[in-house]
Amino acid sequence: MYKTIIRPIFFSFDPEKIHHFTFSLLQFCHKLGLGGLFRSIYKVEDKKLERELFGLKFPNPVGLAAGFDKDAKLYKELSNLGFGFIEIGTVTPKPQAGNEKPRLFRLKEDSAVINRMGFNNGGVAEAVERLKQNPKLGDKRRVLIGGNIGKNKVTPNEEAVNDYIICFDSLFNYVDYFVVNVSSPNTPNLRALQEKKPLTDLLKTLQDRNNKKEKRKPILLKIAPDLTDEQLTDIIDIVNTTKIDGVIATNTTISRDGLTSANKNEMGGLSGKPLNTRATEVIRYLSEKSNKSFPIIGVGGIHSAEDALEKLEAGASLVQLYTGFIYEGPGLIKRINKAILKRT
Repeated sequence: MYKTIIRPIFFSFDPEKIHHFTFSLLQFCHKLGLGGLFRSIYKVEDKKLERELFGLKFPNPVGLAAGFDKDAKLYKELSNLGFGFIEIGTVTPKPQAGNEKPRLFRLKEDSAVINRMGFNNGGVAEAVERLKQNPKLGDKRRVLIGGNIGKNKVTPNEEAVNDYIICFDSLFNYVDYFVVNVSSPNTPNLRALQEKKPLTDLLKTLQDRNNKKEKRKPILLKIAPDLTDEQLTDIIDIVNTTKIDGVIATNTTISRDGLTSANKNEMGGLSGKPLNTRATEVIRYLSEKSNKSFPIIGVGGIHSAEDALEKLEAGASLVQLYTGFIYEGPGLIKRINKAILKRT
């Protein structure tokens, strides 16, 4: 039904406008009390799906990647579609409008999306207020939340660490894990922070702050798919040196290899099916070269249960969806979880 009726209607409208409309529609449906219906259709509950990583228990290994619910507006409703965890953000210390519109483009022939959103968000304080609505059950939250943090566009790289500290301190009591985003191609010079020295310094600073807390939170690093093998080896060294908890592989790509859509040359980060093979390669490289010394969350081009299983077999412990969720609908989450159960 999603691919034959709903998606063609949604895809006939501007991508960013329909994104906001979908948020309003989901919120309206839940106000009508349909959350239980969504759970009954899409949620797969089985102890065999549970995963324990960096001190957290994930009800299932399929999460929503950052960028979809930037401002923590819809995490409760989205969790009812079957996700095991929701990653909000990327959030920045101050609100920012992001880049000029249009900045989101569908590549239908390639089952892909190009975005140059530019960390548009309402600022970390606004996200915190919404996350306060996620009450704890015992010592865990109703929805397991990751906080993806970045720097404001106007902040020079030499001062970027201060932005990450502000976001880290502000979100600390309201998220279950952190993701340091230095790999988006849509903030000028941000990817320069992936170089070994600045990245090591940034992560060490956050880890020192983390370790002084009464109970530390897991910190993960989100990396670009465009890194060379040498740079990926540096990432392994950085993880081992700073003792962060894991890596998210991968963010969007600046590559345009093999695309056929008319708007393939739009500036921004590419996500979707064309990213699938490279993201899996990065996961496999990190897993094998590190001797599986840290957990990896696999994301990039997952449009089927088979795509997700490939990433898990390559070394990922969990997977995340974004563009595949847009193209395939919430049924994809259920299909992946059922496929995982068949393999257990």
